[in-house]
Amino acid sequence: MSRVTLSQWQMLAAVVDHGGFARAAEAVHKSPSTLNHAVHKLEEQLGVQVLEPVGRQVRLTEAGELLLRRARQLIESAASLEDVATRLAAGLEAEVVVAIDQVFPAAAQAKALERFSETYPQVRVQLHESVLNGGIEMLYDGRADLVVSGIEAQGFLGEPLVTVRFVAVAHPRHALHQLGRSLDLRDLAQHRQLVVRDSALRQSTNAGWLKAEQRWTVTHLNTSLDMLRRGLGFAWMPETRIGEELKNGQLKALPLPAGGIREVPIQMIFRDRDRAGPAAHAMAEALKKAVVSECALHDSIHSNERA
Repeated sequence: MSRVTLSQWQMLAAVVDHGGFARAAEAVHKSPSTLNHAVHKLEEQLGVQVLEPVGRQVRLTEAGELLLRRARQLIESAASLEDVATRLAAGLEAEVVVAIDQVFPAAAQAKALERFSETYPQVRVQLHESVLNGGIEMLYDGRADLVVSGIEAQGFLGEPLVTVRFVAVAHPRHALHQLGRSLDLRDLAQHRQLVVRDSALRQSTNAGWLKAEQRWTVTHLNTSLDMLRRGLGFAWMPETRIGEELKNGQLKALPLPAGGIREVPIQMIFRDRDRAGPAAHAMAEALKKAVVSECALHDSIHSNERA
């Protein structure tokens, strides 16, 4: 038995969607006899009646409804495949690899990925949540198309995205808060500091460590945040990540007369801007727009809370 073709399913769907052969023929630019032949041939091949006459129109049989429902998935998949092929022929990448430092605002990151997916749903995204030199190392190794980092990359030109404010914090019942006075480095050095490990394999650093007697090193910012909530240490955390905790009193800024606030400029760096494909450029635009919308919203909310 010969196989039913995708074209036959497409013609059947057109007949059903337009309520008959004549209207479907106008819509798909084929003759009514061509559509009629295709559908009857489909029925012969399947051994199942898929259409039945109703006056001057036709409608699906019960079997036809079941088969066409499955066939529409094939039709949509085929259309999607053709769209991917068209984009690839135009130079669209099949995948974009992005390394974004964990300190980058989470809301902006999520919004950027959402916007990118709306425009390029077929392009795969590899997101590496890097720390310190991790993203820069991927850039040097040619393993990332786009890097978002607070570290300068030698030999590359970066584009400023946003400045992230870090706040030194601890649980309100932490021993440092119980001192009831301004703190200095000697106070901090006597207590456990929570540090996020540099994700670079070859050029890792201990940036931010104050040589505290106790240090717990974790691999993700969320782990550090969880430990802070439990009163297990102190750390500098991005303000955008701890807004709720500061508001509801789970965390409290340490009373440091200097150094309690750090500002880190975050930049976006292409591996090769001129050779980057349309998807990589679209990702870069999505990141820039997300920073404008989400970070402005964050600042507005906190300004109203302080007012």
